[in-house]
Amino acid sequence: MKMEHYFTNNENLVSEIKRVDCSINNVDFFFYTDNGVFSKGKLNFGTELLLKTFEYKSNPQGKNVLDIGCGCGPIGIYSAKLGFLVDMTDVNKRALHLAKMASKGQNLKSNVFESDAYENIDNKYDYIISNPPIRVGKEKLYEIVMNAHDYLKKQGELWIVVRKKQGAESLIKDMIQIYSDVKVITKKKGYYIITAKTNANK
Repeated sequence: MKMEHYFTNNENLVSEIKRVDCSINNVDFFFYTDNGVFSKGKLNFGTELLLKTFEYKSNPQGKNVLDIGCGCGPIGIYSAKLGFLVDMTDVNKRALHLAKMASKGQNLKSNVFESDAYENIDNKYDYIISNPPIRVGKEKLYEIVMNAHDYLKKQGELWIVVRKKQGAESLIKDMIQIYSDVKVITKKKGYYIITAKTNANK
């Protein structure tokens, strides 16, 4: 039922907004959680591992990030704190409201808007970073992961976290058919941090 709430935007679900304070790689930030959003009341372990692992190879100023399936926004907020230009998208209106609240509360210039996967996205990005909503099924997962290629700049990078038991290894094999460089950066407690680059000749 919780996942049903997430995707049907249940307006009758009682709101219990809570602030979650985090510090990752010496970057302090906060986000808000509520009933009907993913990982209520805390930073999900997979998201935390993804953020701790995320690397960028040059000054983030002028580079942009898409946090797709942003939920209440910790990935996008962290990226904005690093200095990236950030777009955050989701289908859950309550999650988007929370992401906007947290961005405004930290004076971040994140662009937060509704989009089902890439439906309302026209830009191209240096990085697409996501803890994709695995429970919505393989079709939506593959839509997010595989179609990211078309929304990355030349030699742009996709960063995702996927659990082994939710098909990480088979996903990697399929990603290799589309991306030029697919790597597992780290594994912990069954979570895989996976990166992929667009083809240099794109």
